[in-house]
Amino acid sequence: MHAVRLHAFGPAEHLTYERVEDPVPGPGQVRVAVRAAGVHLLDTALREGLRGPAPAPAELPTIPGREVAGVVDALGPDTPPEWLGKRVVTHLGFAPGGYAELAVADAARLHEIPERLDFAQAVAMIGTGRTTMGIVQFAEPGPGDVVAVPAAAGGIGTLLVQYARNAGATVVGLAGGPAKTALATQAGADLAVDYTAPGWPARLEEYRGKLTVVYDGVGGDVARTLVGLLAPGGRHVVFGWTSQGIGSDRPYLVDGVSVGVLGPEMMRRAGGDDPMRTLESRSLAEAAAGRLTPAVHRFPLSRAADAHRALENRGTTGKVVLEP
Repeated sequence: MHAVRLHAFGPAEHLTYERVEDPVPGPGQVRVAVRAAGVHLLDTALREGLRGPAPAPAELPTIPGREVAGVVDALGPDTPPEWLGKRVVTHLGFAPGGYAELAVADAARLHEIPERLDFAQAVAMIGTGRTTMGIVQFAEPGPGDVVAVPAAAGGIGTLLVQYARNAGATVVGLAGGPAKTALATQAGADLAVDYTAPGWPARLEEYRGKLTVVYDGVGGDVARTLVGLLAPGGRHVVFGWTSQGIGSDRPYLVDGVSVGVLGPEMMRRAGGDDPMRTLESRSLAEAAAGRLTPAVHRFPLSRAADAHRALENRGTTGKVVLEP
C-alpha cells in the first residue's frame, strides 16, 4: 500500500509518500480500506517532536494520523463477521497509522457511517465533531444567548456556529479574511467579522455587555477583546490557543469567567461507560439528522505535507482531510 511516513521529526517536508507493507489485523481488529484520513493541528506538533496533549511517537519511522473512514476489507481473529464490507469511521486513539491506504483498528471503536455522510464528513464528525459535543456541555446555548465563535471558519468553529444557531442563539463569527468570513456566514453566523481587518473590534461595540458565551479556540488578542465584551455572568469556554501555539500557556484566562475544557472534565460530563464513544455517537447523530454539516478541506494523501503547511499557515477552512 501507499502511506505517508515520518522518518525524522521536523518540518512538513519530512512527511514522505511511499510504499510500505500492508498491515494485518490482529484479534478483535479490522483492516479498513481508507477513503479519508483526518489531519489535526496536534499532528503538526507531533511531527515536530513536541509533546502536547498526546505523546510524540516513541519510534520512527511512523505513519501519522488517528482518524480514518473507509470500508472494512479484512477481519482479524475473533472479530464479528458482520463488520466485513461495512462503511465505518473510527478514532485510532494514540495509535497512529491513519495517513495510509489501509489502516488497522479495534472493532470495538468502530462506528457505522450514517447514510447521508460521505467518508470525509464522517472523519470530521468522529474527531472535530466529538470535540464540539464536548465543548457545548460547558455552556449549552439557547434562544436568549449571544454567542461569539473565533476561528468560525475552522472545523470546530463552523460546527459551533451551526449548533448555536440551531439552538436559537444570536451568533457572532470571527475569522481571518473575506473567504473565511463568508464561510462563517454560510454556517449561520448573524454577524461575521474579519479579525485581520484594521479596527475590527469596533464592529463588535453593539454587543458590549451582551455576549453571554465565547467559545474560544484561539486565545491572544481576539480572546481578550471578546472577554471584555461579556455580559455579567457570561462564560468564556477555552478549548485551544492557536494564536500562541501548541502547548503554550493561556495568559488571557480570566478568573471567574473562563473555563478550560480540554481534559478529564469533558469526559466526566459526557458520561456513559465509554465517554469518548458517547461524544462520538452524539456527533454522528447530529450529522445524520442534518443538524450539523461539517466543512471539509480535502487534500490528496500524497500531498500530506501540503496539508500540514496549509494548516500551520491558517490556509485551510473546515476540517482538513486526506483522501487516498
